[in-house]
Amino acid sequence: MTTNPKANWTKLCSKDDLVPHSGVAAKVEEQQVALFYIPEFADEVFAIGNHDPFSGANVLARGLIGDLKGEPMVASPIYKQHFSLNSGVCFEDEEVAVPVWPVRLEGDDVEILIA
Repeated sequence: MTTNPKANWTKLCSKDDLVPHSGVAAKVEEQQVALFYIPEFADEVFAIGNHDPFSGANVLARGLIGDLKGEPMVASPIYKQHFSLNSGVCFEDEEVAVPVWPVRLEGDDVEILIA
């Protein structure tokens, strides 16, 4: 994901707050965000909406992560739909997507860009 290098990034948490190969939930500007730290993908952190549009519950941070055809994804713990961690699009229904935010590791800080 390409972003403006002069954009105003906000510290969300510390890298130590993340759990490798798992998700954690955070609240940013009244929105629940699911953060996923996957060291195998270039030590990358992904941020998507925590709200599962199929079940209506804020549970995506509790989903199982993996990949489908090389695309990092999370499977919802409720009805098991798979969401791309890059685009937020549901693999089973491409008309459904969750929000995605740019996120980066800056030293030991996890920073997010909220537009």
